[in-house]
Amino acid sequence: MKQVLDVLQDSTIASKNGKDKRSRFWGVYKRVAEEHDSEYLERYTSDMDIVLVFSGLFSAVSTSFIVAMESNLSPDPSDTTNALLTQLVQIGLGNFAEAGSMPVAPASTWSLPASTLWIQMIAYASLSMSLLAAFGAVLGKQW
Repeated sequence: MKQVLDVLQDSTIASKNGKDKRSRFWGVYKRVAEEHDSEYLERYTSDMDIVLVFSGLFSAVSTSFIVAMESNLSPDPSDTTNALLTQLVQIGLGNFAEAGSMPVAPASTWSLPASTLWIQMIAYASLSMSLLAAFGAVLGKQW
């Protein structure tokens, strides 16, 4: 401590306005700490800006993929319409046996592929994490 006070006393950093060595030391300490804190806050703010931009872009891209894959989660309604029209045509032609052999609602035989379900789950999870990161960055910037 004695060496630090001697160095500060002889340096140009310390102001000569202080009453004693200790008050000059704490004045210099306060100024250096404020400089360090301001540099830290500038870096922190710029990092949060980067996180916000990245998470915003990632959320937009992820949302577009989710919207594009949304049609895979339900059966195609035109399949049901085509099956019913085919059955009506068969009945109109008098082929009652062939009309009764086809299923009336092909949607009842439709099932969601497991790969589609997993892809959708991962896409929604990534969107949720991206939005959570953006929310955390906003909270960090406002704090």
